[in-house]
Amino acid sequence: MKFSLPTFKHPDFSMDNLKNAPECKFLSAPADFVAPEYYHATTIFPEYFKHGGEWLLAKESRMDSVAVLENGKIQVREFRNIKKGDLVATGRTEDGSEGIYVHPDCFSEAAEEEDSPQESFVFRQGRSRETAFSIDYDYLYELLKHERDNGYIVWVMGPACSFDADSRNAFSMLIEKGYVHALLAGNALATHDLEGAYKNTGLGQDIYTQESIPNGHYHHIDTINRARLHGSIEKFIEAENLDNGIIYTCVKNKIPMVLVGSIRDDGPLPGVIEDAYEGQEAMRAELKKATTVIAMASVLHTIAAGNISPMYRFTDEDTVRPVYFYTVDISEFAANKLADRGSLSAKSIITNAQDFMSHLGKVLGD
Repeated sequence: MKFSLPTFKHPDFSMDNLKNAPECKFLSAPADFVAPEYYHATTIFPEYFKHGGEWLLAKESRMDSVAVLENGKIQVREFRNIKKGDLVATGRTEDGSEGIYVHPDCFSEAAEEEDSPQESFVFRQGRSRETAFSIDYDYLYELLKHERDNGYIVWVMGPACSFDADSRNAFSMLIEKGYVHALLAGNALATHDLEGAYKNTGLGQDIYTQESIPNGHYHHIDTINRARLHGSIEKFIEAENLDNGIIYTCVKNKIPMVLVGSIRDDGPLPGVIEDAYEGQEAMRAELKKATTVIAMASVLHTIAAGNISPMYRFTDEDTVRPVYFYTVDISEFAANKLADRGSLSAKSIITNAQDFMSHLGKVLGD
């Protein structure tokens, strides 16, 4: 299976509904952080706004934000970043009738699939534990090989990814081989992975045998405490001579890590961002570069990353490509939840995160 990027297709603006569409109305924001009444909320899809007789495409987007006209271009802005006087697009329709057009079927593959005949009665259209994922894996292998040199692969990981020796080794290999360009996670993933390097345990269990160690419930807070003594994750790794694991390999290879805390964190580790909006901005800085996102075993971080990520990306002034988004979880509910939150282009794989990483490691490690 040879991977190739699908072609982006702009809408046919000669169609009557778009050719004769009115101009989009932009109204001034009445105050900081406040949108005008009847504001238009953005989606994950490419969106065009008619202004001065031209259809302007927002080059960077995210859902649940507003479109602001600034210097003749469309800027997508979160509500918390609205400033009084910003010219905000208004309109609640998406078919051009208010000068706004949302274009979900923008890539040739999606358009061709829609043109092909579909039977009305078919089995197993959902993605569940009964789904056969062989073709998904084969496609993902080729996608990652392409993206290693031509894209920006962002991984979103929950703590379960660090509880197994084989999966930690597999992911470390993926980092070494160039398949990881950024890591987004919380305090827990970093803590338990560093615990694995420092104490050979994950939440007090041996990372290979899964045997509970006496006083093992101290190990994760011992790890945090020691890291805080040294002042940073990097200094902790150096001072304690740690030589394995996900975080160690990221530090070794200078892979950007965004660690964002939550209300239930222990510690947290030094370097974990404790302010939610500061953390979201740091995540978005990496996701604005992402061309492929793989989110595993972390419902809240997965949804956060999905809500920030559009389904397209400009690679230069004129070239648009898709952003591929995968969710991986043993729970059908967790893996499919992102689509329920508006990220309709996300593809789910229902499997154990450790098995998933080991599977990728065996194929991509050669």
